[in-house]
Amino acid sequence: MSTRRHFMSHTALAASTMAFPLIGGAQPKSIKVGVLHPVTGALAYSGQQCRLGAMMAIEDINKAGGIKSMGGAKIEALLGDAQSQPQAGAAEIEKMNEAGVSAVVGAFASAICLATTQAAAKHNLPHVVDVGVADQIVERGLKNTFRFGPGYRKCAETAVANLHVLNTIAGKPARSVMIVHEESLFGTGTANLLAKELPGYGFDVKEVIKHANPTRDFNNIVLRMKAINPDIVIPANYYNEYALLVRTMQQQKVSPKAIYSVLGGAASSYKFVQEFPEAANGIIDCNHWFNPKDKRSGALRKRVEANKLFFSYEVFMTYTAMRLLADAIERAKSSDRAAIIQALENSSFSDHIMPYGTTKFVNGQNMGAQPLMTQVQNKDIKVIIPRDYREAEPLFPLKA
Repeated sequence: MSTRRHFMSHTALAASTMAFPLIGGAQPKSIKVGVLHPVTGALAYSGQQCRLGAMMAIEDINKAGGIKSMGGAKIEALLGDAQSQPQAGAAEIEKMNEAGVSAVVGAFASAICLATTQAAAKHNLPHVVDVGVADQIVERGLKNTFRFGPGYRKCAETAVANLHVLNTIAGKPARSVMIVHEESLFGTGTANLLAKELPGYGFDVKEVIKHANPTRDFNNIVLRMKAINPDIVIPANYYNEYALLVRTMQQQKVSPKAIYSVLGGAASSYKFVQEFPEAANGIIDCNHWFNPKDKRSGALRKRVEANKLFFSYEVFMTYTAMRLLADAIERAKSSDRAAIIQALENSSFSDHIMPYGTTKFVNGQNMGAQPLMTQVQNKDIKVIIPRDYREAEPLFPLKA
């Protein structure tokens, strides 16, 4: 594994140095950055999408002249594989530390991020979290940890408040809810927050069902759903399980008034919409999403799709996280870890495609980060809430 990583890192570096021939004078020393994701194991698809986003950002930063305050120094990626396991992620941090990286971007899954940020903290190694939504990640007082996107508390509160508004406008047709979630930190934490929030808005949470990762068969869970017959089904799971759950519901002809996802692994995914358009139709999701009104979002999407890949939240979240880090290194004028941490603390990064405004970190959390609400309509994904970013009117409830 390490030989392959060594080779990949050097291939990436060779590609970047070949692309920038030297015109006299010495090349400034490159800045090593760890790019750490689960590119094998159960979360491999998401991990590979994250890595794609990171590498596209590094390509763009280097093409635009690298870190200008350091004489145009290029960013060099050291690629790591967390193998979909927290302990493997922590082991990769140790290797990256020994290899002399200045910072790390990653590591997608909450449980992995919890381990990698902790491991990086021992070495005062700046760790920019690209996705990892569990709020524990930024609530342990780790000075090295910075999360650009919103956590699951913010996402759950936004989702439930918006569900209440949609339901009220529609004349309150929906009352009962069933939550289906994956068993790790992300799914369990999200489900617990929802189960606590929903009753305050008059919703009756009939059942909360958890499942393992991976799960290959949702027939029993969907049979239980049939028996309970909830008005709303709220899934919180990673891509494979989400897609299989919704397809099983379709096969067993279970049509609730809404499938209303919170951080749904496939809900706002062009891959899911393209592969299973009927199952995806009408699904609402409260999730990470780009600013659809920023032209750069469309340009980035076209680049990804030109490579026959999907423009998923993993891609644009990690792309932006890497740009945030490069902005901090630019201001730090240094590859020194402490200097980068200080620059991240004082970040006011706003040159991005997310619907956030200016970055402001408090205890490592970007206070301006927010999810958007999307809905699958006419085989496309449209922003429905908030109004500032709206592309389509919400359809709620869906006609069974």
